[in-house]
Amino acid sequence: MNSFVFSNGLVSVSPKSYGLRFIKAGAVGLIAAAGVSSGYGCSVCGCSISSDWALQGYAEKPGLQADVRYEYYEQKDLRSGTGSVEKGSFALPNAQEVQLSTINRNVWLGLDYAANADWGVSVQLPYHDRGHSTIVDGDTAASTSHADGLGDVRVLGRYQFSHDRDSGWGVQFGLKLPTGGFHQNFDGGPQAGTPLDRGLQLGTGTTDALAGLAYFGRPAESVGWFAQALVQKPLAAREDFRPATSLNVNAGVRWLNTSRFTPELQVNARFEGREGGAQADYDNSGATVINVSPGVTVDVVRNVDVFAFVQVPVYQRVNGLQLMPERLVSVGLRWRL
Repeated sequence: MNSFVFSNGLVSVSPKSYGLRFIKAGAVGLIAAAGVSSGYGCSVCGCSISSDWALQGYAEKPGLQADVRYEYYEQKDLRSGTGSVEKGSFALPNAQEVQLSTINRNVWLGLDYAANADWGVSVQLPYHDRGHSTIVDGDTAASTSHADGLGDVRVLGRYQFSHDRDSGWGVQFGLKLPTGGFHQNFDGGPQAGTPLDRGLQLGTGTTDALAGLAYFGRPAESVGWFAQALVQKPLAAREDFRPATSLNVNAGVRWLNTSRFTPELQVNARFEGREGGAQADYDNSGATVINVSPGVTVDVVRNVDVFAFVQVPVYQRVNGLQLMPERLVSVGLRWRL
């Protein structure tokens, strides 16, 4: 979609203790999810949409938290500008690439440690399983690829200012590390053995800086809300590729009732520029996407929660031709140690 990666904040108040904490709204994003560098079209379609939005990021009390999350989304809606494009309308061979589908199955492990009520750090480790099919310009048959493995790890620190039971704000800062592979080739079709687009690799190959602000509030006993923004910017190009700079803006609200079920609703927006470098797909990169993400968290036993979200786009504008998902499904388990 997971997935904002950077940390997507959401106020999470226990129905029993009403303790304050953030849940990352990814995700990127997640997602984040969606993975690491949330993406949508050819240039970044392997990454999770707001892949971090389901991970827990802030805690009122010191200690360690962990969660594991699975997300699934298929990018099969070929779009240009704000509209869909019929794949069958292209004559073959064609002067431009016609992407067919990208299927993403991602698993995220999140670890968060709060040294005290002010300082904390989180680490997000993604595992990607991605299949892609496309008709490259000049071809009449589809070329395919499949890859699975570790993606780009994210490390994010935080400092919270003037926080109490009803409100607070803080800063976020960290790095996306180049731990994912980026030398994959097509494994089937006319392009078998040739390099896959850099934006479809498991990682970007670059180290990216992360910086953001977050605010949460509790306007009523049974209502919590948050607003958060985070910038991801590559520090340098690598092997003729520089991923896009992106801004993720998230907001959410949750109903703090006395049952074990806590419903919540998020709005996740992503503004992404174009890739750069000789290996970039400049014409088909960059997008503005706004998603609505309803979900629920369930208290299973003491210190253990499960959660599920569905993310649906309400606005999409892309440069060139890019594949977009119609929805993202994410489920996970979180525990406090």
